[in-house]
Amino acid sequence: MSNMEKDNNTGLEGFSDEELFRRVDHNSLDSEKITAPRYSYWRSVFRVFFRNKVNIFVLSVLLLIIAFTYIYPMFCEYDRFANLMNSATKHLTPAAAIKQFGFNLHYILGTGASGQPTFDAIWFGSRISISLALICAAINLAVGVLIGAIWGFSKTIDMFMTEVYNIIGNVPYILLISVLVLIFAPSFWTMVFALTITGWIGIAYFIRTQVIIIRDREYNLASRCLGTPITRIATKNILPFMTSVIVTLAAVEIPSYISYEVFLAYIGMGLSDMSLGRLIYEAESAMVTPGWEFEFWSPVVVASIITVSLYVTGQNLGDASDPRTHM
Repeated sequence: MSNMEKDNNTGLEGFSDEELFRRVDHNSLDSEKITAPRYSYWRSVFRVFFRNKVNIFVLSVLLLIIAFTYIYPMFCEYDRFANLMNSATKHLTPAAAIKQFGFNLHYILGTGASGQPTFDAIWFGSRISISLALICAAINLAVGVLIGAIWGFSKTIDMFMTEVYNIIGNVPYILLISVLVLIFAPSFWTMVFALTITGWIGIAYFIRTQVIIIRDREYNLASRCLGTPITRIATKNILPFMTSVIVTLAAVEIPSYISYEVFLAYIGMGLSDMSLGRLIYEAESAMVTPGWEFEFWSPVVVASIITVSLYVTGQNLGDASDPRTHM
């Protein structure tokens, strides 16, 4: 086939080489640039998290609970014994309480044994329980992650800490907490001490295992060969890689402390303050008394919603924190 026939087939006949082609200058700096969209880790995390409509619903429930827990008591004066001398205000169902006091947000869940509004008591108790859980989780995670990272790098510390873990890890956690609460007065900070004195060691052991898996990967070996300090390798190469693991741990830890507090209070060894667990403990008899059921089941349901929403939000946020889900 001749050149003329080729030009006719392509539709480019009649154009000169200058019209068809142009010279491109070579720039060594431009050739090194990589054309790719800018990546933001946390923007990708939230994009993946909010892509799931269930996460939006659960997070909305959690934020509503937090608002009632910390904001509602600021605008509400709660006196547990304000109606103590009025027997007509005790153990009222929601309908009876509204009939007695008129339609009021405070009495939509009825009243308790002292005539106190159950609705207000729940949110004041939730503030104590959630604050306890958040403080304990923050302490245990901070100590556990720090010691676990050191534990995974140092063979000398590994030998010592492994023996400590074998001893403490075989003592039932709930038994240890119970003994400490019995020794000291059952106050808020006593409970924090009991839940954190050994609560970090399980987290540290888990982090230690993850560090051992990651520390000998090629890029970490290359960093060590180049003389990079161990602390820098741990803080820059390993801990950021475990962000999703740490978030998932937090998702498990925070609800568990609420559960411990509720359980200890239910068996009569919990806080002396009016926490969720204390409310459930004091309303135990109302569970089987006709017409009094709201006193017991209201704090039980709220405690369940708090723990489930915290767990689901944390688990899904942990999944979204994994960079492999950002594709």
